Amino acid sequence: MNDDTWGQVREELLQAVGRNNFKAWIEPIGFDRVEDRTAHFHVPTGFIGSWVSNNFGDLILRHLSSRGVSADRVQFTVGPRRAAPAAAPQPALEMAEAAPARHHAEPAPRPQPAPAAAAGGAVPPSQPPAASVAPHRTVAELHGTKLNPLFTFSNFVVGKPNELAHAAARRVAETLDVTFNPLFLYGGVGLGKTHLMHAIAWDLQDRFPDAKILYLSAEQFMHRFVRALREQDTFNFKETFRSVDILMVDDVQFIAGKSSTQQEFFHTFNALVEMGKQIVISGDRAPVDMEELDGRIASRLQSGLVVDIHPTDYELRISVLEHKAELLRQKYPHVKFADGVLEFLARKIASNVRELEGALNRLYATGDLVRREVTEDFARDNLADILRASDRKVTMDEIIKKTCEYYKLRQVDMISQNRQRAIARPRQMAMYLCKRLTQRSLPEIGKKFGGRDHTTILYGVRKIEELMQIDSQIAEDAELLRRMLEA
Repeated sequence: MNDDTWGQVREELLQAVGRNNFKAWIEPIGFDRVEDRTAHFHVPTGFIGSWVSNNFGDLILRHLSSRGVSADRVQFTVGPRRAAPAAAPQPALEMAEAAPARHHAEPAPRPQPAPAAAAGGAVPPSQPPAASVAPHRTVAELHGTKLNPLFTFSNFVVGKPNELAHAAARRVAETLDVTFNPLFLYGGVGLGKTHLMHAIAWDLQDRFPDAKILYLSAEQFMHRFVRALREQDTFNFKETFRSVDILMVDDVQFIAGKSSTQQEFFHTFNALVEMGKQIVISGDRAPVDMEELDGRIASRLQSGLVVDIHPTDYELRISVLEHKAELLRQKYPHVKFADGVLEFLARKIASNVRELEGALNRLYATGDLVRREVTEDFARDNLADILRASDRKVTMDEIIKKTCEYYKLRQVDMISQNRQRAIARPRQMAMYLCKRLTQRSLPEIGKKFGGRDHTTILYGVRKIEELMQIDSQIAEDAELLRRMLEA
């Protein structure tokens, strides 16, 4: 097979997988040779090779076969990539979801790192070729937030709700070449945004010790900017932020509504993008749903890959509990858990991973103190406060978000004045669910829905109740949404 044939296959793969998948996973690989019915390729990192083999290997073989290439398997070797064929497309990056990632074997858990800005002490993954590190890298530097040694990829449990976020984070951590700019991770409290941010920073420090990484929260960004204004030292502030190789900003929603900070963030963002530097950002909502965020910033944040970390499902909660229990058994070797306790916790505590792990920690510690087996009744008695809170914790924000996802609407449409049926009916459904599943009053619900009068909310609730009696689709929608919210 020659380069022209591979160029034709690349063009076909672009059409088959889409521009964003092509840019992220196919474009980095380079054809080497076909030998013994094996197609050999070069990849910049082992993770890319494993991911492409698992997700696109069969597709590549089919397209090679259609071009008369006799190959039964693909093999990827880490090494410098040959120049792409001239005929190969160079697609622009678009905002689109990458194909779902699969769970890969993780590196060994990281030992406690040295204090301050030292890189994490995990056994470093295979080092990329030296040519992939730009020659201008200076002394390694990690500003801002001290990284949590437990927040690594090896300690991140992957399931369907977070597999895309995990794959995108691993992709960014594997190389200094910009793939998604920015990578924007968003989701509710305790779903793993900060964990993935720290994991990216740890891996980048391990792989590229000369890279200059700046990781901090949006609140820290704001405080530094305000201090620079007060001390009339904005020049050094700009130099610090615009000289980094990777900028990572957590909880970007905290700068919403703060005009001067947003303006400086916008200029910093633009400067780094123009210099080809990677940006990774997290928030509690999608940029389009942050009402007080400057429109220019929201547009910029959506120009890369925006990934929603969904609420946990039962299978992921079980996996998290099993992973955490394995670690705690080493600390509390005498504590025994009866059959079914982990399943009980996974059913009853569905809000977030942080609360789930906290409950398991409490059971192990209490069981060790009183020297008793942890049974389901023991768990009910010792977690009464958490279980009560979990039983009643369905918020209006969750209802609005889930209803928008179900009907494929934007949250801004839900609270707008738009009265088109395609928007008004889902809005009434969300009102009905807020009234049924929360203890909020009609005026409180009205305030949440763009300041509507309580009579409007009451009308919406009654309308859905009436329709449920005569429209089986409305009744089914209401029941499915209720189950998803109470799961």
